[in-house]
Amino acid sequence: MIRVNLVAGGRRLPKPSRSLDVSHNVSVAGSLLLIATALLGGWRYWTTSQLDARLVVAIDAARREEGRLADVLKQGTEVEAQRAQLQQRIALIDQLRRGQTAPVHIIDQISRSLPSLTWLTSLRQDGYDVTIEGQCTSLTALADFMANLESTRYFKRPVEIVTSEVIAGQNGTELIRFTIKGTFMMAGGGTVG
Repeated sequence: MIRVNLVAGGRRLPKPSRSLDVSHNVSVAGSLLLIATALLGGWRYWTTSQLDARLVVAIDAARREEGRLADVLKQGTEVEAQRAQLQQRIALIDQLRRGQTAPVHIIDQISRSLPSLTWLTSLRQDGYDVTIEGQCTSLTALADFMANLESTRYFKRPVEIVTSEVIAGQNGTELIRFTIKGTFMMAGGGTVG
């Protein structure tokens, strides 16, 4: 093989020393490592700041949602309170309706049993006992009224006369003021509860 020397003058260049190459490579590697660490730190800082910004936005959105939900929860609580109050009212109305049947039947049976020329002035219920005060034009009307009450299935026999007296009415007519007492029972023979 033929060798040609292209360097003029036949001078030979000294060979670089091996120790220079190692120190140069170590500095280059250290510099690259420093640059990589700086880039990695910068990238980490940038991603952390981006994550922080997203978290701040998410926290603000969550606080707004919490405020909105607090209003909804408050409205829900108010609706529940109104619902409970309405259920209590409905229960009370149902209870009153159930308790209303006896007085309705009492008034209905008394009005059906009332003969002509007889007027009632007072009606009291004390438990099962019903006391009726009124006026009529004759003892026959009073007897008919008592018989009519006893013939219903709602008044227990006997219906008693507590008081009766003759009083002077208008235009010189005589009226009989009476008080009678009877025990009211619902249909089927049971007393009012």
